[in-house]
Amino acid sequence: MKKPEQTTQTVATLKDLADLADYSLLDTLTCDPDAKENGADHDPRQVFSGHFVPVNPTPIKDPIYIAHSKNFFSELGFADSLAESDDFVRMFSGDTSNLPESMRRTGWACGYALSIYGTEYYQQCPFQTGNGYGDGRAVSIFEGVINAKRWEMQLKGGGRTPYCRGADGRAVLRSSIREFLAQEHMHALGIPTSRSLSLYTSKTETVKRPWFTQGSYSKDPEVMINEAVAISTRVAPSFIRVGQIELFGRRARKKEHPKAKQELETMVLHLIEREYSEVIDASLALQEKVLLLASEFRSRLTSLVADWIRVGYCQGNFNSDNCAAGGFTLDYGPFGFTDIFDPKYQPWTGGGQHFSFLNQPQAAGRNFNSFCTALAPLLASDQDSLDKLDAIKDGFSFVMQEQIQKMWASKLGLDTFDAALFKELVVLMLQTSVDYTILFRELSTIPEDIEPLKKSFYQEAITNESILTRWSQWLEKWKALIDTTSPESREKLSQQMKAVNPKYTLREWFLVPAYQQATEGDYTLIKELQEIMTKPYEELSNEIEEKYYRLKPSEFFAIAGISHVSCSS
Repeated sequence: MKKPEQTTQTVATLKDLADLADYSLLDTLTCDPDAKENGADHDPRQVFSGHFVPVNPTPIKDPIYIAHSKNFFSELGFADSLAESDDFVRMFSGDTSNLPESMRRTGWACGYALSIYGTEYYQQCPFQTGNGYGDGRAVSIFEGVINAKRWEMQLKGGGRTPYCRGADGRAVLRSSIREFLAQEHMHALGIPTSRSLSLYTSKTETVKRPWFTQGSYSKDPEVMINEAVAISTRVAPSFIRVGQIELFGRRARKKEHPKAKQELETMVLHLIEREYSEVIDASLALQEKVLLLASEFRSRLTSLVADWIRVGYCQGNFNSDNCAAGGFTLDYGPFGFTDIFDPKYQPWTGGGQHFSFLNQPQAAGRNFNSFCTALAPLLASDQDSLDKLDAIKDGFSFVMQEQIQKMWASKLGLDTFDAALFKELVVLMLQTSVDYTILFRELSTIPEDIEPLKKSFYQEAITNESILTRWSQWLEKWKALIDTTSPESREKLSQQMKAVNPKYTLREWFLVPAYQQATEGDYTLIKELQEIMTKPYEELSNEIEEKYYRLKPSEFFAIAGISHVSCSS
């Protein structure tokens, strides 16, 4: 595997990108022995062994450029003109048939297992065996070292793979816009995430999808609608999921084939090389590497989930297969940013409370248990190492609580978490119906009284004298714990709090008009949201503030497709 080196090369052509190619996954891991050599492997089937299946993406017809991430292009050293060049558009809309020689013309898809809140499932696999579940419409097409970092590029909506379970392998414009904008927004919020490279749609190709009727309150989609297909390219150091490690862990545990344990070991070592090489020494013994991996992943996962709660983000469907083993946010399906503070907030109608806003730490713990269970076969001959792995697993809730308390203290500008003050705040937030983002942003101004906080109050709270009095009392208790002894200390604390409490978050009612207009070929709102949501902590113009820093309009509450969504297609 090529070691990342810093380069100053500007990537102005597809040939320039080809020069940076380095396919460590294809060169290190094992190909499915039943795979078709030409990558024409688009029908559902069982994949019994191997780490990946070579598969050609299916190009969308008549691709149209919508957007690319200018910020990410700049980080990668890509010229902006590249995004609309003919060969780049062809490649990243799914046509890999005529790439430069140093690029692989066949992509790859990977299988993974599924655990829902810690329970192993097999029935989502069409064969009821777990051998047909994986990347059903995500096809990786490039891996390389760019500016000292290793990146994998994956087409979301790139067509059918052996894991497609009979579906069409496509993503629609609506969900592609959501994911494209969300990834760059999360990065701007300072939260580890996959990144967005480009977004293309088709002039002519559509698919049918279930959706809601206009103004519906239904929890379930009611009609089938035609939607334009799209391909968004997401980028990450790797796309290895907990579910992927889990698949090989299950096979090793159940001795499903003679090389099962070897495949698990190879997969885990590849994960370490891709995601943890800076903190896990390659010269260590396998047992030491596995234990360090578990510990490091625990640290990243707990920090990630605390950050999600900090900004009001709910993953919605936090299964093990939607949990990146590198410890970053992956798979923006039924995600959402909360408006009214609600511990049980869940944007996905099929998600249940187990994946709700303030239950995300528990859901993460279940995924971590699945991860540790998958690693255990590698330590089976060493009871001491198994005991250490159990201790790391059992310590998850303690580490998670530490991260959560640290996060709440930072949102409140406190050096240490104050349980009594926080408990009182939660009760007030619930009884008042406050906008989560606006409340903490206004608190970050270190107000003299509660007047600025009222901007975050929904319903009749503004006229409820009892609640207003309690808010005033709470504010005084909070101010007694912070340093406002001088204008300088006050300003320093305000800036510190504003750096963790965003002003703008990507709420669903901002997204709906953007993808509705996009169906008519108008991408203006996409560009506007792209600009604003990559500056979530900044003070922007009065015009932007009036439009995007306000309470959710009452007419949007409980409306299908705005207040809740089905699993994103």
